[in-house]
This record gives sequence, structure tokens and C-alpha cells, in this order.
Amino acid sequence: MTHSTRRLVAAGALVVTGALVLAACSGGSGGSGDGDASGDAGSGDLTPVKLQLQWLPQGQFAGYFAAQEQGFFEEEGLEVEIIPSGGDIVPQDALNNGDVDYAIAWVPKVLGSIEAGANVTEIAQIFQRSGTLQVSWADSGIDSVADFEGKKIGSWGFGNEWEIFAAMAEEGLDSSTVEIITQDFNMNAFLQGDIDAAQAMTYNEYAQLLEAVDPETGEQYTPDDFSVISYEETAGAMLQDAIWADTERLESDEEYQDTTVKFLKAAIKGWVYAAENPEEASEITLAAGSAWGPSHELWMVNETNKLIWPSPDGIGYIDEAAWNKTVEGALAAVNETGARLISEEPPSSAWTNEWIEKAHDELADEDIDLTGDGFTPIDVTLEEGGN
Repeated sequence: MTHSTRRLVAAGALVVTGALVLAACSGGSGGSGDGDASGDAGSGDLTPVKLQLQWLPQGQFAGYFAAQEQGFFEEEGLEVEIIPSGGDIVPQDALNNGDVDYAIAWVPKVLGSIEAGANVTEIAQIFQRSGTLQVSWADSGIDSVADFEGKKIGSWGFGNEWEIFAAMAEEGLDSSTVEIITQDFNMNAFLQGDIDAAQAMTYNEYAQLLEAVDPETGEQYTPDDFSVISYEETAGAMLQDAIWADTERLESDEEYQDTTVKFLKAAIKGWVYAAENPEEASEITLAAGSAWGPSHELWMVNETNKLIWPSPDGIGYIDEAAWNKTVEGALAAVNETGARLISEEPPSSAWTNEWIEKAHDELADEDIDLTGDGFTPIDVTLEEGGN
């Protein structure tokens, strides 16, 4: 089967995110500054808190927007400002610099920052599973990472690539055997035939393919058109969206410690709300500024929920085995320039379950499903263009 024509035509159906990056909001100045999250209240007796996201408003962060919109933060005495990024703000840097109080970021990205001197600590692992995929055409012959040899493999870079290189290392592959192609945050290069296998997230870029139209049939693509490798099923799987806090303040500031537990409790309630009310959660993120269409946004919330639930030890709990696997992958990964993500084990201060366990304990008497035992994803129909 020849795909060159369909790629060129279908590429125009995808959303180009470059303009969104330029439009991303800045964290600005005058945040927590020297970092007192328990300082003067921003509204009445509420404690002002700044949360730095790692991307633009979208279903990936539905739980935090739901916690804000449903009043869960306010119930805990917090006034939370949710600050988007778009590639222009590195969350862990904003946190380390004292510009914000908490940050959402992938674990491998922060491991590199910690080795470079960032004094931050993971306090909750929201995503229990990796959502990263490598997508190729069904007839490409690329059915596993071992099949990358001699192929053009798309990678976003910017710290999103380390699962690819960790999985390749396990197969004995490197940039001398695999051609790494820098990929934009969309699927255009794949549809145009510039790369053999594209990096994608279950909740975003994969949906972009399924909502695009195959010019040969006039119908939207289906999963049967693609071969999908999930990094969760490989040695390269790494922990992704986690909540990070300031290490020094966690160790010495009792008011920050108290705020941390309150923040986690409200965030938990937000994510439980998103699991139980995905349609409403998608409407909340759309209202918060997401630029995606409604069916794409609902898909995103639903797929994000799948990465969180079930959480056998309770939402946000950091599984030591998964953490160690992430570290092992980070130590093994070597990118196309020959650079390594980290060269040694991170310090013990890099993560702790102390604060999420306290949040769980304080929520124990409330009627909240912390493990997601009853979670069932919904069926979402992607409309053309995500509309």
C-alpha cells in the first residue's frame, strides 16, 4: 500500500500547535517569590498557591481545573492559580526558582534537572502508567522497538524523548542504527511520509490521527490503519505527570507542609471528579482555555483517566518499583547526540510518599474512591477534526 498521497492530504486536517505555543501564558513575576505559599491571603482567608503546568490547558490536567472549578481548593482554604506553559516555561525550573509553589512534570525530565542542581521533590505520582506511543502504518513492519533499526523514528525532544532511547538501549539500538527525526507536536510529518514511526500520546496525537480523514476512502482513519507500540509495555516505560514541591520548604516550613497536604487533598478530589464525570470535566477544561474540539477534549480526559485509574495504593502514591524502573531507564538512555539524561542515582530527597499518605489519611473518612476500583472508562467517538 502507498501512503504518500493520503499523508499529504490528511496532514492539513490536523491541528498545528505552533501558534498555541506562542500564545501560552507566562508564569510572570510576583508569584510566591521567596516561596511562602502560606503568605497573605489572595481572597479573604485563603492561602494563595501557584501551580505550574507543563503544557497548555487541556484534559491532561482536568483534575486540577476540576478542583478549582468545583471549589475543592477553596474548601481546603486555598486560592490556587493554575499557570499554563507551552514549552516556554520549564515547570521544575519555575518551582526551583521560587516562582511557583508546585509543578506538574514528567519524572525523567525532573531527574535531569535534579542532577543539574534543582532542589525539588516528587510528592505525588498522578499518572500510574506511561501514555507514550510510537505509531506507524499497519503495513510498515514496525511492530516492536527492535523493528526501529534502519527506520526514521520521530521524537519531540525537549525531554519527552527518553522513553524512546531507554527502550532502544534495551534492544541494543542507538542513533547509529536508528535515524532520529525531530518531530513537531502533531502528526503532520508522519502523514507526509517524513518519518516511519511518530511519537504520540494516547490522549492527544493518537487522537489526531483517528480524527483525520483518509483521502483514499474519504473516511476517518481507524486503529486498524496503524501499528501502535506502547512504551508502557517496554523496558523504556517511565513515570510521567507527577506533582513536585520545593525540597527545602518541605523539610523546614510547617505552613508549607500543611498547605501541601491540603493541596493534595483537593487535587485528589478533582481527579476523582474527572473520573466520575468525564463529560463535565472536559467542559471545564474547554472553559479553562483548551483549544481542542469537544470530542478531542473528551477523548483526552477519558484517556488521561485510564493512565491514573486504577491506582492500587491510592491516587498519587509513588510505586518504588516504577520509580526504580524510571531511574534505570534514565541511566541507560543515550540520545542521538550521545548525551545521557543522568549519570548517577538521584538523591533520596527526590521523592517521598509522606505527604500523599497524609492526604489519604485525612480523606479516609470521606466517601471517596481513592484507588479507582470502580472506575470504568467511557466510549468516546472522535469526530472529524476533533469537533
